[in-house]
Amino acid sequence: MASLYFTRHGQTIWNVENKICGATNIDLTDLGHQQAIELGNIILKKGYKIDEILSSPLIRARKTAEHISEVTGIPMRVEMRLTEQNFGKYESTARNGEEFKAAKAHFVNSYDGGESMLRLAQRIYNLLDDIKSEDNKTYLLVAHNGIARVVNSYFFDMSNEEYAAFGINNCEIIRYDF
Repeated sequence: MASLYFTRHGQTIWNVENKICGATNIDLTDLGHQQAIELGNIILKKGYKIDEILSSPLIRARKTAEHISEVTGIPMRVEMRLTEQNFGKYESTARNGEEFKAAKAHFVNSYDGGESMLRLAQRIYNLLDDIKSEDNKTYLLVAHNGIARVVNSYFFDMSNEEYAAFGINNCEIIRYDF
């Protein structure tokens, strides 16, 4: 059975400040760099069999993937489809803002200046379908919390509320089996 691993990038200053990062290119904090290196060591210690790392092009994910690759020796490359959802005018605003919460409930609508949940799901589902067709290769996807929601929804049915509430911690790793 084919499988893949998913992790969210290390900590950023906007994570600390509870701001929406989205497609904005925000760097890792010192702790974020440490978290990525620690995750690489966990992957080695636990003996995860990963053939390749695919990373979002955004700097926070790319640097996380580079740290993991340096520690583990697993080759990595950038995968454009792993770019975080563009939240438009909500980027840099509070994650728990009332207007953002209301906009988040409308999956079909694009955020003002951004991307819809359905468009995001389409590109991530297409990527996962491509990965699934490669029976003998196991990937680690290094991306973002918005991408984590879509990946989880690919493998498990979720209500709209469960989807909106789903998230993972920085450098948490999850395994999914096709």
